[in-house]
Amino acid sequence: MSEGVDTVGLDTPPRLAVDRLLDDRETRIIVCCGAGGVGKTTTAAALGVRAAARGRKAVVLTIDPARRLAQSMGIDSLDNTPRKVATAGGGGGELHAMMLDMKRTFDEIVEAHADGERARAILANPFYQSLSAGFAGTQEYMAMEKLGQLRARDDWDLIIVDTPPSRSALDFLDAPKRLGSFLDGKFIRVLMAPAKVGGRAGMKFLNVGMSMMTGTLSKLMGASLLKDVQTFVAAMDTMFGGFRTRADATFRLLQAPGTAFLVVAAPEPDALREAAYFVERLAAERMPLAGLVLNRVHGSGADQLSAERALAAAENLEEGGIVDQESGKAGLRDTAAEPPGADDDTTAVDRITAGLLRLHAERMQVIAREQRTRDRFTSLHPEVAVAEVAALPGDVHDLAGLRAIGERLAAGVSAGA
Repeated sequence: MSEGVDTVGLDTPPRLAVDRLLDDRETRIIVCCGAGGVGKTTTAAALGVRAAARGRKAVVLTIDPARRLAQSMGIDSLDNTPRKVATAGGGGGELHAMMLDMKRTFDEIVEAHADGERARAILANPFYQSLSAGFAGTQEYMAMEKLGQLRARDDWDLIIVDTPPSRSALDFLDAPKRLGSFLDGKFIRVLMAPAKVGGRAGMKFLNVGMSMMTGTLSKLMGASLLKDVQTFVAAMDTMFGGFRTRADATFRLLQAPGTAFLVVAAPEPDALREAAYFVERLAAERMPLAGLVLNRVHGSGADQLSAERALAAAENLEEGGIVDQESGKAGLRDTAAEPPGADDDTTAVDRITAGLLRLHAERMQVIAREQRTRDRFTSLHPEVAVAEVAALPGDVHDLAGLRAIGERLAAGVSAGA
């Protein structure tokens, strides 16, 4: 059995032992991934807080545009530089947090791999500015670049990554290859060809071999944009290979021992369907899966009362047919013996009780629906360890809330389980 997993009965999935995963000094990178809106950012932050409390020197890299992480950690703002969370440490641990600045990370790559004059030309190029700010896949690629930078610095013994909110969770794994392929692909090489062929031969090649393509591209892109692209390509010529090399190196880092993926989901069909796809993709890419974090799971401290019985009792109360139980025998209420006004009080209490019973029935129906959804996932992937995190009554907005989430992650089971 792998680290971070506790075995249980045959009818339930293995339990994800979160503390064991955090305490394992061989674990250097934890990647929280999954569909959007399932609590990846909160999970990543809670893991960081708990890891620091258990003696790890951790950094959380988030790509969350809502900036809830900064607020939860009591930091005015997060940026591309890791900032220490002063009150999160304990037991010798530390926690730092940062928010990916996609464009700044791209700028840092240019500044690190080009001389001053060429770097200034690239940074000022209009096409580069558009590419670095919003090209499809750039955010995911830059997240991987930043992960590689953090790992190379070796300032932290645990890096926790909150993956970008994507249309598909699979974008996170595909983007480095996609952008790397674009930057050293055939299209770029075609645009680069005129700059690489000098003198009259170059002009002849451009005029004869490229005239048709350039004319077509000018119509599609506009002459000004095409010129910006060609200027960008010429300036970036020496860097293209580096993008692919770093993308490949980061991909291997994700496959290596010391990396653990946590798939985060909610107990909803779409989220768990996405989680199942991700589990299968991770297996296909030979990437180490630690387990599934199932967030916002509902529970009840009165689950011995079924939804059907609760609804039946509510209907009895609402219809006035419920009977008092006296010495184990049922008998109709003796309204004559009741003091004045007692009937009104009883009716009000009955209404409130019936409402509470109906609320309980709805909760039990939600629990049953979530259980069926989870069972479908575990029947397909019985080997995946699971930690269930109980739904909270409100949003997490401070360190205390993150600590509470961390405790629930470590417990691994929902309230009422």
